[in-house]
Amino acid sequence: MAKISTDKAKIQELLTRGVENIYPKYEYLEKLLLSGKPLKLYLGVDPTGPTLHLGHAINIEKLRQFQELGHQIILLIGDFTGTVGDPTDKAATRKPLTRAEVLQNAKDYKKQASKLINFSGNNKAEIKFNSQWANKLNFAEVLNLASNFTVQRLLERDMFQERIKAAKPIHLHEFMYPVLQAYDSVAMEVDGELGGNDQTFNMLAGRDLMKTLKNKEKFVITMKLLTDSSGKKMGKTEGNMAALSDTAQDMFGKIMSWTDGMIIAGYELCTRVPMTEVKKIEQELKAGKNPRDIKFHLASEVVTMYFSKEAAVKAGQEFTNIFAKKGTPDDIKHYNMEAETGNFKLTGMPIDLLIDLKFVNSKGEARRLIDGGGLKINSKKITSWEEKVNLKSGDVIQAGKRKFAKIK
Repeated sequence: MAKISTDKAKIQELLTRGVENIYPKYEYLEKLLLSGKPLKLYLGVDPTGPTLHLGHAINIEKLRQFQELGHQIILLIGDFTGTVGDPTDKAATRKPLTRAEVLQNAKDYKKQASKLINFSGNNKAEIKFNSQWANKLNFAEVLNLASNFTVQRLLERDMFQERIKAAKPIHLHEFMYPVLQAYDSVAMEVDGELGGNDQTFNMLAGRDLMKTLKNKEKFVITMKLLTDSSGKKMGKTEGNMAALSDTAQDMFGKIMSWTDGMIIAGYELCTRVPMTEVKKIEQELKAGKNPRDIKFHLASEVVTMYFSKEAAVKAGQEFTNIFAKKGTPDDIKHYNMEAETGNFKLTGMPIDLLIDLKFVNSKGEARRLIDGGGLKINSKKITSWEEKVNLKSGDVIQAGKRKFAKIK
C-alpha cells in the first residue's frame, strides 16, 4: 500500500488549482486529506470520441495529484452510460452509440491517460468499465434505483428547462442517465468523484445516492472548464480541441489558435507552471505584453508536458516557419503521385487529391475545406472542388493550417 502524504502545500494546490467547487465543503475535504486516511476516488469518461483531449486532461491531472499523495484513483470508462448518452449541455437528444462504437472509441484511452497518471507501481491507477455492474441490473433493480429520485429534481437541469421552452422532446432514457451515473459511485464504494463543472448535477446525484444506500458521505470536486472570456469552450466545433493523440506540432498549433481570453485559464488548467508565476504572467498581459508571445510560451509548456522540451522547441520553430515566415514544415510529407495508385493522378479533382493524401476522411469534409478556402497549391487558394487541378513535381499542397505535402 502506498504511503499517504499530508504535505500541506501539495494539498492546498490540489484543493484550489483549477477547482470551481468542493462538496460538501472545502474544509471537509481538507481535513480528510490532512488526516492521512487513504481515499478512493474516480473520474468518469464516456467514450463519445476516439481520443481524450485537454478538456479531459484537466481532470486527469487532478487525479494525478491525488495519486501523488498516495490515494487510490480510478479512471472509469462509461462503456454502458456511453450507449445511453449524457444529456448534459445538449439542446437535443444525443445520437445513441452502439457498444462496439463505444469500445472502439475507448481503445486508446489508457495509453493516452498514461501521459499523466501511472498504471503501474505500488499505487497504480485502475481502469474500470461501468458495464461490469450496469449490465447486471435487472428491471426491478433499475426501478428501485429510480425510486430514489424525483421528476421535479431531474427537471431542474437547465438544458431540460430550455428544451421545454423550445417545445423539444426530453426522452425518458435521458432522465435515467444521472441515475445510472449515480450508481457508479455506489458500485465502486468510492470516497469521492471529480469532473468538469458541467457534470455537477450528475456527480451530486451520486453523492445523494451514496447517502441513501450506503449512509456514506461522498466528496465531489467540480473543475473549471477551459473557456475564453465569453464562456465558449475549447472543442471540436471550434477546431481548437488539442487531443492527447495529436502530434507535438498539431498540439502547438491548436494552442496558438486559442483566443487571447483562454491564455491565463490555459496556464492554470493545462500546465504545471506555479500559480505565483501564472499571476505574474497575467499582470504582464494586462500591462500590454504581446499576447502572441505569451501564448507561444503557453504552447511550449503544454507540449513539453506531453512530449518533451526538445519536441516543444521543434514544434515552436515549425510554427514560426509556417505562420510567421510563410514557409513549409521541415519534415513535409513527400507524395509520389505516380507510384501511389489511387483515384487521383497528376491531373484530377481536388476532392480526390485530399482523400488520396489522407488529409480528409470524406468527400463532404473535402468540400467544406475547399469552400472555406482551406486548400492551397503553392500558396494559391483552390476555390472550386469541381475544376480539375494539374500538378507537377515540386508542387506543395496545403490543407488547413497544419497539413502539407510535396509532390515528387
